[in-house]
Amino acid sequence: MTRSPQTRPRLRGALLGALSVTLLGTALTPSAVQAHDEHGASGGTAGSEATYEMKNALSRAGVLDETAYDPTSPEDSRRARAAAAAMRREPTPQLRTVPLREKRTARPQTRYAMAGGCYVLRSVANGRWVRQRGDAYAADRPRRGQASPLRFQATDLGQYLLFTADRDFLAADGARVRVQDRPAPTADFTVRKKGRAFTFTSARGRSLGTRGTGVVAGSRPGRFTLHRAIGCARFPEAQVNVSGRPFAGETSFQQVTGLTDAHTHGMAYEFLGGEAHCGRPWHPYGVTYALVDCEDHTLTGGYGAALELLLSGEPHDPVGWPTFEDWPAPNSLTHEGTYYKWMERAWRGGLRVFTNLLVENNQLCMLYPLKRNSCDDMDSVRLQARRMYEFERYIDAQWGGPGKGWYRIVKNPFQARRVINAGKLAVIMGIETSIPFDCTVKLGVPQCSRDDIDDGLAEVRRMGVRQMELVNKFDNALSGVAGDAAETGVAVNAANFLETGSFWAMRRCEDEAAAEAGVTDREQAALPAAPQGELAQQQDALFGAVAAVTGALQPVPLYPPGPHCNARGLTPLGDHLIRELADRRMLFDPDHMSVAARKEALDLIERLDYPGILSSHSWSTPDAYPRILEMGGFISPYAGDSAGFVDKWRAHLDWVDERYLFGLGYGADINGLGAQGDPRGADAPNPVTYPFTALGGSTVRKQRSGKRVYDINVDGVAHYGLYPDWIEDLRRQAGGDIVADMARGAEAYLQTWERAVGVSPDACRDDSVRKPVRVLDGLRRGTRVEAVLRRAGQPHTRLGSAFGYCARDAAGRTVERTVTFDRRGRVTGVRRA
Repeated sequence: MTRSPQTRPRLRGALLGALSVTLLGTALTPSAVQAHDEHGASGGTAGSEATYEMKNALSRAGVLDETAYDPTSPEDSRRARAAAAAMRREPTPQLRTVPLREKRTARPQTRYAMAGGCYVLRSVANGRWVRQRGDAYAADRPRRGQASPLRFQATDLGQYLLFTADRDFLAADGARVRVQDRPAPTADFTVRKKGRAFTFTSARGRSLGTRGTGVVAGSRPGRFTLHRAIGCARFPEAQVNVSGRPFAGETSFQQVTGLTDAHTHGMAYEFLGGEAHCGRPWHPYGVTYALVDCEDHTLTGGYGAALELLLSGEPHDPVGWPTFEDWPAPNSLTHEGTYYKWMERAWRGGLRVFTNLLVENNQLCMLYPLKRNSCDDMDSVRLQARRMYEFERYIDAQWGGPGKGWYRIVKNPFQARRVINAGKLAVIMGIETSIPFDCTVKLGVPQCSRDDIDDGLAEVRRMGVRQMELVNKFDNALSGVAGDAAETGVAVNAANFLETGSFWAMRRCEDEAAAEAGVTDREQAALPAAPQGELAQQQDALFGAVAAVTGALQPVPLYPPGPHCNARGLTPLGDHLIRELADRRMLFDPDHMSVAARKEALDLIERLDYPGILSSHSWSTPDAYPRILEMGGFISPYAGDSAGFVDKWRAHLDWVDERYLFGLGYGADINGLGAQGDPRGADAPNPVTYPFTALGGSTVRKQRSGKRVYDINVDGVAHYGLYPDWIEDLRRQAGGDIVADMARGAEAYLQTWERAVGVSPDACRDDSVRKPVRVLDGLRRGTRVEAVLRRAGQPHTRLGSAFGYCARDAAGRTVERTVTFDRRGRVTGVRRA
């Protein structure tokens, strides 16, 4: 009964009606539950010809019709598109490939190197080889070929399950060493190196040793040597289905190539109390433990999954691994989408910059009846930050030791560039919560101070946070929000009242011209008048669903006719936070702010002349996008459907600023917050054909997870591993230009970040920042790359071991210089270009 996102069973109305009576305890009707966050040209009902799905809209923050607001003149647009075309013709950096992991030696050299390998053990005490004997183990074989092979499955750095050829586990249970059928602390061994041998101690504190020819468990660890072998069983795991070595830079400091996701929630399994999200990105015991459904889903055969039912209108098969009959899927917002093997597939397919946003919503967490975590926004931020480092450590464990994994948390653009040019994924930590730093507001009175903000910002910066939004779903002491529309808006507005003591201050927009062009906040309506549609396609619907499932809906104000704008703008505390972000060189994202607040924030950023700004997932209005690019910022539209993203790409080409390198990212917003791209269908024109060649030259085949095989044409972006396929779908529809612009996304993001930390812009693109040539000619041999950037600014070209610059001579004329470096990134000379 594999669920297609294009079909809806007839059970929908009956199921949702039953939910309303038996679960929700509200007057919510099936038709109201189906309310969709879509609006026609005049705010009409979904289903009209002008309806535009919000996940494919240029702005998810306002109400847009098919004639999206374009603040540029035809001449501006022509010049912007010509600039983008010229950038595509510029020289691209040479790439190399790097091994997936270090070559495995016959005997592991460190206690980390055996991860994923197949080995036999030899006792140092008696020189005999270890074999399985019934359900126990003995060290009694004189020949290596008689030993029992064991798969070393890493659970942490230097910690392993020993997986047998019969698909069981070696365990130290009391004084016995025996076989058991499932992983447990008795089978989870910490391995330590002793000379050329290794010791094994279980999580229960029992160590492997020998007594005569028997293998026993005791307090004194015995020593064993490890030798590569064949005949091991494969540990259960999702496949990557990408072949070819990862691409990397020729030098650590050259221009990077790669895709950028500036908005995803990889640790969201811990938000909303940790029980609303089913599954997790990893588990020490593997996929069979990581990709399981929630208990309330499983015990009722999928019918007790109130959130999932409300969001998709369908019961689902609760079995995850290995069948994945119904989930993950593009419209399944309560199930895990960023399992680490799926993430690995995205990296192997070209992803090189990834922002993981720490997310929480305290009111909806408190409303949801099942929880195991604190609902406090900042407690959740701290927990998810710890989980990011644990995830990094887990991937390091799979790839052979500390620092060897492909998931690398970075804290500045120079570190990120080195990571990407090493062929790995640069991961930026960000924040998207409703109440950051406990800065809520009660009946208009802020509940935090400047000191609270400064202390909170210092704390999260120490944790590694470098990208931040001020608001998410509720007004707070920093800013008003754009709000949500239709049924979701009713629910979230009610929760906004619970948090702040006030409803959204939605008024008819005063700037009618801007409002007609789509520069508005979300359209509000009383519950009975909510537009009809399918909630499953509504973005951020999970927030509204939580409130609905728990019966938190309450009457909200009857607002005047739209278009609507939130009267709450940027507060003095919000102004202070933005200034502090700029002072600390952190990236500011104005998404989710009200129109009034965002305009004030952008005005402030312009006055500060601070380029560290980006819109990460289309929750700004289109008047903001050109302003962000004009300041040297970065844009990553919400991913959504491939066809919708192509339209967004074409719109953003009108706003390219020729002074800055243009590259486009995407914001997947996966894991409980945003539906993913639907399939175009197997009969769509020019579908993706498998295998195909991804960015960097890897070969991509259909992804297999257990028994399920995914095809982007019919499954859409069911999980994060299908983003390479989604990129290929973009290419099939729009040609190579869109992929070229997205392949520069990582470089464009890093250049925005460099400018934020004080590196001046490229003087070949912008002559107003051109430096005297003596600055370049005065660079001393041995100067490091970062020092060159801070003194000379961003080069026009960063190809291999040379930077190309524009400068001005004493007569004011433009001259060019080439700065060359050695392999370590130290200046070797400066010459005329």
